Amino acid sequence: MSLDTRERLLRETEVLLRTKGYAAFSYADLAERIGIRKASIHHHFRTKEELGAALIDTYLVKFEADLAQILGQEREAIPRLRRYAGFFTASMREGMMPLCGALSAETAALPLAMQQRVRHFFELHLAWLRTVLKEGVKAGELGPDLDVGETASLVLSALEGASLVAWALKDASVITPAFEQVVSRLIDSTSTNNPIRE
Repeated sequence: MSLDTRERLLRETEVLLRTKGYAAFSYADLAERIGIRKASIHHHFRTKEELGAALIDTYLVKFEADLAQILGQEREAIPRLRRYAGFFTASMREGMMPLCGALSAETAALPLAMQQRVRHFFELHLAWLRTVLKEGVKAGELGPDLDVGETASLVLSALEGASLVAWALKDASVITPAFEQVVSRLIDSTSTNNPIRE
């Protein structure tokens, strides 16, 4: 079996996870989509847990690179946040839930190794958002009294929550208005001499 087959397995697993959920798909589903035998899947991933963990690990590498690219290409906080929000709208336009949200929705059904990775996934989101917000405060783009920790949670919650609503309605257009409400609060944040809170 070639490396290409392994990559196809990961790609199709991502689609199944983001459209059906972890508990709702099987190796039989995956084998049918790719056109191989289930035994061939076991050659690469002995268990579904191993496959799921490998997918998250692979996805995180790309996701971290995408976040770093935003930091390198955008210099201000609001454009950075809008690029970040674009990940969520793009997912819905492709007919899929964001991977992080799709997995978190069925955390109780996930093996421990995958639960730990999902937690790390959310921590990565929040750490990046805190960095963007903190740099925005230091640059004077956002009010210095902004609580970057709470605001990072607010941004992520707004986007993940709006994605769930968009998924239920099959309407990606609900995500941007929800996010822009948060942006409006950031733009309107008052300027004080309080230190940055984390």
